Amino acid sequence: MKKTRIMHLTFNMGIGGTEQVIRQLVTNLPIEQFDNQVVCIDGFVGEVGRLVEKSGISVSALKRRPGFDWSLVRSIRKRIVSGQIDVVHCHQYTPWIYGVLGSLGTGARVMLTEHGRFYPDRYRYKAALVNPLIALLTHRIVAISAATRNALARYEFVPKPMISLVYNGITGLAVKPEEVQQLKQNLGIPQDHFVMGTVARLDPVKNQVMMLEAFAQVRKRHANSWLLMVGDGPDRAKLEATAKDLGIDDRVIFVGFIDHPATHHAAMDLFLLTSNTEGTSMTLLEAMSLGVPAIVTNVGGNPEIVEHARTGMLTPIGDVAAFSSAISILLEQPEIRLELGRCARKAFFEQFSVTTMIEKYADLYYKAALKRPTDD
Repeated sequence: MKKTRIMHLTFNMGIGGTEQVIRQLVTNLPIEQFDNQVVCIDGFVGEVGRLVEKSGISVSALKRRPGFDWSLVRSIRKRIVSGQIDVVHCHQYTPWIYGVLGSLGTGARVMLTEHGRFYPDRYRYKAALVNPLIALLTHRIVAISAATRNALARYEFVPKPMISLVYNGITGLAVKPEEVQQLKQNLGIPQDHFVMGTVARLDPVKNQVMMLEAFAQVRKRHANSWLLMVGDGPDRAKLEATAKDLGIDDRVIFVGFIDHPATHHAAMDLFLLTSNTEGTSMTLLEAMSLGVPAIVTNVGGNPEIVEHARTGMLTPIGDVAAFSSAISILLEQPEIRLELGRCARKAFFEQFSVTTMIEKYADLYYKAALKRPTDD
């Protein structure tokens, strides 16, 4: 049986949710059916990319020049032809444009996955002119949430019938209790203290200043509480300074990027997400798989994952008081918190497992490859 050859075209494979989705895809698709490679257009591979390389999958980088780079189009086309690529799977908008142009005349079919939206979302007159034409040259477009699908139709003028919905999926996490105890000891957190935290890129779009402000309010009422910040990014220095200004830096731990943060997830009594916009958060799913209840902002795909007061708590975007109040409720009422965690874990295995995601993408790849002209 001939393998379907897939090129994943993305900005880079640094730290972030899109990169983790690509990693899940290329490492979980059946190797007897699919041959994957990843091409980054930002000139570097990144941390997640290096981990993918260790799995024996090719990850390479092309350097995109300022402005529209026609040489990048030619480089992509060269790789499509030499690699006899069946499907060019573009991740995010700019790689999509380059992927479509690079694939013209090669016979390769193009797919796009839109992993999230800007905040605030907006109309662009160029999108109204260009995107319907680019969509005609695209086999299938995938949105990772219904909110993202609606935004693609509304703001990007993509025909809604050609947009498939595929929720992100991950392999459920498993952690030994003794590993959690050891981690807390290493971090200097007493075993009986309350830990809340996040695993995310430290980036303005994640609005983690709001998280620190909410924790500062909670900290005034609950002295035995800690905030664990797992991740790295451009906002780290700002967030560290904010924690100091708020007088909570002795109880906020910035641990940096962790390749496998399962133990850090399991050390949390509550998972927090304060994003201004979100598609399908991989780290939220990781927390749910461990039965850790979450408090998240009511944006993007979050309300499609978290059912308020059943599998977690939803609060208005940017509302520090509501967010801190939700934390206090679940901190003070452990029976409610534990029930939310049990329901979250059940919902994860029913809707968001990596198996479900892989099956849906494999079907899309298979249908795309069938439409590719037969090789001589």
